[in-house]
Amino acid sequence: MGKAAVYLNGKLIGFHEDPEALCRELRAKRRRNEISPEINIYYDKTLGIVHVNSDRGRARRPYIVVEDGKSRLTPEIKEKVEAGDITWQDLIANGIIEYLDAEEEEEAYIALSEDELTKEHTHLEFDPVTIASVVVNVLPYPNHNLSVRNTMACSMAKQSLGIYATNYNLRTDSLAHIMFYPQQPLVQTRAYKALGFKEHAAGENFVVAILSYSGYNMEDALIINRNAIDRGLARTVYYKTYTTEERRYPGGQKDKFCIPTPNTAGYREEEAYRYLDDDGIISPEISVKGGDVLVGKVSPPRFLEEVSVFGIIEEKKRENSLVLPSGEKGIVDSVIVTDTLGGDRMVKVRVRTVMPPEIGDKFASRHGQKGVIGLILPQEDMPFTKEGIVPDIILNPHAIPSRMTAGHLLDMLGGKAAAFAAQFMDGTAFEGQDKEDYGDILEKHGYHRYGKETMYDGITGKKMKADVFVGIVYYQRLRHLVATKIHARSRGPVQLLTHQPTEGRAREGGLRFGEMERDCLIGFGASMLIKERLLEESDKTNILVCNKCGARAVYDYAERRAYCPLCGSTDVHAVEVSYAFKLLLDEIQALGILPRLRLKSKGE
Repeated sequence: MGKAAVYLNGKLIGFHEDPEALCRELRAKRRRNEISPEINIYYDKTLGIVHVNSDRGRARRPYIVVEDGKSRLTPEIKEKVEAGDITWQDLIANGIIEYLDAEEEEEAYIALSEDELTKEHTHLEFDPVTIASVVVNVLPYPNHNLSVRNTMACSMAKQSLGIYATNYNLRTDSLAHIMFYPQQPLVQTRAYKALGFKEHAAGENFVVAILSYSGYNMEDALIINRNAIDRGLARTVYYKTYTTEERRYPGGQKDKFCIPTPNTAGYREEEAYRYLDDDGIISPEISVKGGDVLVGKVSPPRFLEEVSVFGIIEEKKRENSLVLPSGEKGIVDSVIVTDTLGGDRMVKVRVRTVMPPEIGDKFASRHGQKGVIGLILPQEDMPFTKEGIVPDIILNPHAIPSRMTAGHLLDMLGGKAAAFAAQFMDGTAFEGQDKEDYGDILEKHGYHRYGKETMYDGITGKKMKADVFVGIVYYQRLRHLVATKIHARSRGPVQLLTHQPTEGRAREGGLRFGEMERDCLIGFGASMLIKERLLEESDKTNILVCNKCGARAVYDYAERRAYCPLCGSTDVHAVEVSYAFKLLLDEIQALGILPRLRLKSKGE
């Protein structure tokens, strides 16, 4: 064993003759509380480097220290911890618990439980579930799913709609979704209970049948029971807050809340102001739609003085009201009049909209099984069991095998068992209840131990040939709602610079016909359709071009003639081009380069 380079936070500080002894000594000092417990030491034998890390930003985990195959956390110490005589910090100071970072973990040999301990082990896990994060520990049976599905389930749990704060009614968040009847899941984990997530539940327990039915649940689509929706299943309310204030401008001018008068510049039609009170502010509980004014406001003109028709200098106000954007609707929930930090008057208007589930809304279980509603079926057309149980959702069986989300099936079985046993089931990773526990409960209540049931077709009334797997699983409604995303336009605003349609739903933008869509039309040979999409419906314009020198020509409205300002020729022709091309020519000219266009007749 030769010398080893010693690095402190990535910086070389020297060399040491016996790196393993150095690491042992440093760790012993850390356990005796002689050096900071924040320090981690790792000896990389392949490179002959000792890494000592004390910098911030490292992910570190606590472990119980093991010596000679025995845990330092003895039963006597455990009793003192439970009695409150010893704190967590005392355990760290006495070297019973230590934090390891990713590098020092490489040298550790960690046992999952005390039964597994041998002389070789260096550390012991508190609990196998601490391997995963808080979000993963809230999911039931994550050890029965592929890791990719757990990752998806984690990211979708953050998008689920529930009760994010119990004082939502007093808040003015810019966007908020609240579920009407949130429930806690029937299959829970220890972490879910410990964190008190049931106080902020974000989903409901759905009766689910795994069945291919009518083709409307192909490719992860879901068929949902209309009567269940009518009874309030997964119903949410959407709050959006709009804000405006009376701003002050240089020169002592300021905005004013009022109903604008017809002589105000930019005055809207009278109907837009119909809901405003005398102070120019709307009242609560009024139903509004896109284009309605929520707060009437006039602002001073952009230029201080404007000369009227008769040469009199007058100050003209301009319309600057707070308007509900097009395509949105709802009921005014609350109106708050307050002051900003600068002392200006401010109004916040919160609009609420009830959002029952509709075709295209996204749902997901806690196993990464996401899908959108493909069909809303009346209850009488849904399949039913011999007891008359009708599922809330029909999930396609093809969603399960290739994704290997066995956790989803266990969750369904556990939910069904929970409904009969009238108690919550444990789905904690590595140590939750298994299918045999659930099977015993189901058999005791006269059901098939693996959740299969005889079902009847709701449309024909005939018995289905195969048994159908039916269970109860916790589904979350996600914030990707069709009502907030739907967008279409025939004609509308265009950008000033390029004369092309604006972009985005908020600006009433056009729908982008991209390069790949264009490639499809080229493949079809539909050239006139390409011309229509990319020219006629976008930024078609006519420019005058000189046939003699190829420069851009102009039209003299006084003399009613077109001529070329470069060569004086009147042999000028109108050419149909994209405005973006005309803009390109202008930009090239701005660089001091003169582009010339060569004209030909169509037949040439």
